[in-house]
Amino acid sequence: MNRTGRVLLVLALVAVVGMAFRVSWNALRDVARAIGADTTAAWLYPFVVDGLMALALVAALVLTGDARKFALRVLASYTLASLVLNYVHGLVPDLHAESIGWSRLAEGDWTNWALVLLATSLPVGSIYFGSDLVAKVLHHRPPVDPTEPKSAQTNANQSMAELGEPVVEEATALPVPVPELEPVLAGPVGVRVPVAAAEVARPRRATGRVPVAARSARPVRSEAELLAEARSLTESWPVEKLTGEGIRKALHTSAAKARIVRETLKAERERDAAAVVS
Repeated sequence: MNRTGRVLLVLALVAVVGMAFRVSWNALRDVARAIGADTTAAWLYPFVVDGLMALALVAALVLTGDARKFALRVLASYTLASLVLNYVHGLVPDLHAESIGWSRLAEGDWTNWALVLLATSLPVGSIYFGSDLVAKVLHHRPPVDPTEPKSAQTNANQSMAELGEPVVEEATALPVPVPELEPVLAGPVGVRVPVAAAEVARPRRATGRVPVAARSARPVRSEAELLAEARSLTESWPVEKLTGEGIRKALHTSAAKARIVRETLKAERERDAAAVVS
């Protein structure tokens, strides 16, 4: 529906609601006079009942969850009460008179008392329920989207493995395979010509692992060698810079070994500092 159609629909709704309120206003005004309200109070009485219905409807459109159910219950209760009073106004001809004062809303005592209690309790209920609905609307906060990305926080004193980031472990050097040679054939001129077996290498499937031939040929260093190299590299580093990530990058080693070296270096510096103080 385009914008013009929506505007016309809203205007038609406002017109229908206005005419319906005018019809209900006449009945509720006469009922208010019958229960003892003066002219001004009787004129305002329909706004108290039907006005709270409009307020509850708006609150039901804004609120969610249990608060929305509460607003719908208030709307249903006051709609039913307004319907009962309009029905009583149609059944009692005396309420239609212009100069009516105090009158009965029903012939039976118990029925009359119940109707008078209903009519007199509606203004008090409007104060209570109206205030509660306005407070709920003012304190309403839209729900937070659980799929909203959270801000990333990093700890400078942790390595990549401790932060849950993938770390490529140090490759282990393995011998490179050498193609086999066929037996040497002696030519007529005494030249030895080696002939390699010609094989067509089939394409390797992607298995997620680095091929042996492409791995680094760096020898595996022991923990003592790593610690000695780390002492030389981090001799001028302050204690705050001794992090697992920084040591891992400086030594080009794994995160697990970097954490061990980090803890060892920190312990040595604490021991040296304690020895100087004593």
